[in-house]
Amino acid sequence: MTAVSILNRLLMAAITLFGVGLIVFVLLRIVPGDPIAMMISPGASPADIAALRAHYGLDASLSVQFGLWLKNVLAGDFGTSISLRRDVLDLLMERLPATLELAFAALSLGVVTGGIIAVIGTLLRRTPAEPVIDFLNGLFLAVPDFVWALVLVLLFGVFLPIFPLSGRLDPSLSTEFATSFYLVESLVTLRFAVFGDVLSHMIMPMLALGLPLSAVIVRTLKEALLEAMVQDYVLLARLKGMSNLRLVLQEALRNAIGPTLTLTGVQFTFMIGGTVIVERIFSYPGIGNMAIDAVINRDLPLIQGLVLMFGLLFIVINILVDMLAAVFNPRIAHG
Repeated sequence: MTAVSILNRLLMAAITLFGVGLIVFVLLRIVPGDPIAMMISPGASPADIAALRAHYGLDASLSVQFGLWLKNVLAGDFGTSISLRRDVLDLLMERLPATLELAFAALSLGVVTGGIIAVIGTLLRRTPAEPVIDFLNGLFLAVPDFVWALVLVLLFGVFLPIFPLSGRLDPSLSTEFATSFYLVESLVTLRFAVFGDVLSHMIMPMLALGLPLSAVIVRTLKEALLEAMVQDYVLLARLKGMSNLRLVLQEALRNAIGPTLTLTGVQFTFMIGGTVIVERIFSYPGIGNMAIDAVINRDLPLIQGLVLMFGLLFIVINILVDMLAAVFNPRIAHG
């Protein structure tokens, strides 16, 4: 991607975030429900309610409120959470690493398992094993992530209690972290007991998010591989005596990875959105779980910050996917 292309993407990203912020800001203020009424005591006087409205800037007109909010956001001030009474940006930076670790762990699981099964399915084409692989993959595609989460809770949390049901770290492990990236930091600092505990808390939500993604990768990559296997350059390599495994990995895979990479990026953005429900089921302390609490409590500043954070994540992921696609397919870079 050229510098002009990247600048255009950044400009479009800024416009998109502005549009997302405007829509969410307006919608949150026209839907029924009063956030002040949820946090004020029952015996509060009208003067107390008015003072609290003024404190959170809810007494001004909608246009004035949006202008002040946008000005503060550009200065790095996302406001104060109504329900938690803490700075919104601090809350986001505290919870975001947990969601990112979970999402990238699920992505790694989906890419590795999906890629391996797609290659195996390509090697076993026109054999009795191929319809079995396709049937199982179709079954995995039909089951959404939150259903996988509930199934995993029953299997490995109730019937076979192997993994922890909730949380991110066992409270009995008294340890301090310099960052909120518990999994990465515990591995880098060689605290393997802590690393194992953090990983054990992540396994079930990681499987719930990663299994549907792996099924999508299997279907897309297998179709792309089968299409590549009938191309002239693969047939020529076959005449030279290459084995089927070498043909798939060395000749077909590099040409089939482009469309799979693009679709994986799209699915990854959907998967981050899916963390909202999965984190709630496992009481995982990420931004997805916090988003549900923010909606229940009508915490306007926190909801606005969360939506902007999700929007920013989607934009960054799409830009990275486009850059990777240009690397694997030079025609995109020079198109």
